[in-house]
Amino acid sequence: MAFEWFKRKAQNITTSTDQKKDVPKGLWHQTPSGKIVEHDELRRNNYVSPEDGFHVRIGSAEFFEILFDEGKFTELDANVESIDMLNFKDTKPYADRLKEVKAKTKLTDSIRNAVGTVKGTEMVVSCMDFAFIGGSLGSVMGEKIRRAVDYCIQKKLPYMIICQSGGARMQEATYSLMQLAKVQAKLAQLSEAGLLYIAYLCDPTFGGITASFAMTADIIMAEPGALIGFAGPRVIRETIGRDLPEGFQTSEFLQEKGFVDFIVKRTEIKDTVSKTVNLLTLKA
Repeated sequence: MAFEWFKRKAQNITTSTDQKKDVPKGLWHQTPSGKIVEHDELRRNNYVSPEDGFHVRIGSAEFFEILFDEGKFTELDANVESIDMLNFKDTKPYADRLKEVKAKTKLTDSIRNAVGTVKGTEMVVSCMDFAFIGGSLGSVMGEKIRRAVDYCIQKKLPYMIICQSGGARMQEATYSLMQLAKVQAKLAQLSEAGLLYIAYLCDPTFGGITASFAMTADIIMAEPGALIGFAGPRVIRETIGRDLPEGFQTSEFLQEKGFVDFIVKRTEIKDTVSKTVNLLTLKA
């Protein structure tokens, strides 16, 4: 019979489970504008979408890789961890929440300290991790910043904090709020020692972080399009009973109002930090 060769011998084509290949997760990233970017391409561009300039949220590991020469650094105070001092419980015990987030992120808290060279200049960088309870400020973050500042004073090094946080950590109540004064006191000592402090504000930077040390640096830089403020726009809108200006609380809006010195793309942050440090720490 004609075309007998075209007839299917089996009704279905099957592949055994052990031969199936899953597509690895994280190979692609979709930006809010709908652009699709390969992960490797994104990494090569410092996690900034080459299609639309969107800055993908990253953590301390990626920031340290971007900033420090050859991605090499020494982590400081890595063994300082959060604990449940108040036996606090909301939807779940704080102790359980800490255990889960530490297992998920492989971090001990919402900030890491590192020392290394940025284009040949040694400096200390503290970077927040938003993945750890929203980068919230607790007793450990305050203590780590305190230790980083003391290290800078001892070694006479410039200091930088990369901020990305929702604000104070409610599970630590007053202990959290006390860190604002503690950090400001240490930064005052850094200033008295004649050492530079740079803040780099990322999306989002909110709450007590914005109300204190994010806005008291010698130089305040911010990523393009980052949301920066104290309370969220919905709360402000409902409080004042009127619509907010277009672009309200973006880094560009704050630069226009004088709260931010420079808008710095992540692809340019290493060069900009290096130039800033070298310019402002020149010996007479």
